[in-house]
Amino acid sequence: MFSDSKIPSETIQAYLETEYFAFGDASTALRVGETNPQLAALHKVHNVNCSAFVTACNPFSQNCSDEFNAASQEALACELKRLGLIAIEGIGKHPSGKWPGEPSFLVPGLSLEAAKALGTQYRQNAILWSADDATPQLVLLR
Repeated sequence: MFSDSKIPSETIQAYLETEYFAFGDASTALRVGETNPQLAALHKVHNVNCSAFVTACNPFSQNCSDEFNAASQEALACELKRLGLIAIEGIGKHPSGKWPGEPSFLVPGLSLEAAKALGTQYRQNAILWSADDATPQLVLLR
């Protein structure tokens, strides 16, 4: 399925197993390939037909300092605001707990192309994207 990616298969597997949590009024846990009724409701509330879960932390899955990750997330938050988008805070956490959770944003209305561009800009291996069916899909960027 992902055989032509430069990303190690173990890393891809970890992304597939990770739980992606959105906080606040949109509180929910997203899982790759599982339709999420709360996400569908969020799409409806914001009158959008898609969303993305993105981070600027740990480029190319290289563990970076908390300070670097915080500055990168702040830059991403500013970029999303500049684009006029809502950024709902969240975190991506693998159930094993072997990798620190990564602060992230759930962004209603972020198109696939725009999400891929942001992921590439912030040197991410992948993003999570959901169409109008509210089923998150892993989208590899390399």
